[in-house]
Amino acid sequence: MRTTDLIVAGIFGPAAIAALGLANLYARIALFTGIGIGTGALSLGSQDTGSGATANRDEAITQALILGFLAGIPLAVFAVLLPRPALSIFGASEEVIALGAPYLAIVLGTAPARHVTLIGERSLQGTGDTKTPMYIRGGSNVVNILGTVSLGLGLGPVPRLEVVGVALSTAGANVLAALAVIGVLATSRTDVDLVRPRDLVIMKQIVEIGTPRTVQGLSRTAASFPLSAILVGFGVEVYAAYQVGRRVSQQLTGPVARSLESVSSIQIGQALGAEKLEEMRFNTAALASLGLLLTVVLSAGMLLWSESLARVFGDDQATLAAAAVFIQVFAVEAALRTLSRVYAGALQGGSDTIKPFLAELFGGTGLLLAVTYVGGVLLGYGVVAAYVGIILSGVIRLLLVFVWYRQTGWVEAAIDGMEARGSIGDN
Repeated sequence: MRTTDLIVAGIFGPAAIAALGLANLYARIALFTGIGIGTGALSLGSQDTGSGATANRDEAITQALILGFLAGIPLAVFAVLLPRPALSIFGASEEVIALGAPYLAIVLGTAPARHVTLIGERSLQGTGDTKTPMYIRGGSNVVNILGTVSLGLGLGPVPRLEVVGVALSTAGANVLAALAVIGVLATSRTDVDLVRPRDLVIMKQIVEIGTPRTVQGLSRTAASFPLSAILVGFGVEVYAAYQVGRRVSQQLTGPVARSLESVSSIQIGQALGAEKLEEMRFNTAALASLGLLLTVVLSAGMLLWSESLARVFGDDQATLAAAAVFIQVFAVEAALRTLSRVYAGALQGGSDTIKPFLAELFGGTGLLLAVTYVGGVLLGYGVVAAYVGIILSGVIRLLLVFVWYRQTGWVEAAIDGMEARGSIGDN
């Protein structure tokens, strides 16, 4: 869906790609807030499913949905009232700001619906139901893609709205997916029941688990602001190329990393709830092996066909040359990211979101920003420093989460949390 957005935007030129890239930095605030709260719901839901504490599971899911909807309201107000000032801080051209402002207002204006979708999907995944979220997301993405192509390009009787059409398609899909999530949870389609919130211990644990996960994503987004400014300083074409390389990686290898992270959280959470610790360790090793195999194959394709993949997003020669290199760099980094997300998912399934946050903050985005600024700006190596920073940050992030996963404190803390909310006995 996002790849289609960039392909359509590429028809309008590098400025349109840059506009979507900068506006989506703010849209990612809603993404990571929803993921953070949803991680709390997934962690508690998977553990309570494993232990058979369905009443606690239902309350955790209900509380997470309410919390997410309320958290989306101030984001929507900000997007509608201050889109141009929000984009002007990057020092982008007036053309980029003019294209990105309406996109930001329309897309982030649906933040409450976006939160409901993200939290609802992760809640269902925590119970072991990964098919229903797939149907919801797949259906809404089809609507989004069709709307982006038709409204963006003005096919048939539909007006050509260009970037605004892309934004309207995304916003409409956000609302549609949220309504589908509520509809599923309110019916007998799943065994989850929405209930009246009563237990403050569960709410406290959702916030404690979700906050580091949210801050992890927001820190990545916050680091993207100065990183984007640095890359824009190297040229709009360089920043557009970075967006293309990142999007190709997310399209080809990202689904493997994201899905295995979710499966890792589900498997480990349910194994902890059932107190099957040996099964937990085996499942994590199996997921890591599978992820490495799949990602290496996909990365090899990215390396071999980097130029062809870059051409999908436009024909600007300066952007194409830089995009091909970024695709190759992200191909090398992809296996590191997949493995780190498997081990981070295991920690999150055990309710430990602080360690993955620290790994991302110091070993991931923090290191990437530092290397790019010092090497690219202070030492004058330019965009080459960004290439080095991407790979080096992947190495350090993986080392940190793997070492922390091999320790046992997070397992003991997860069991203590289940005892505190009455999901297992204090044996």
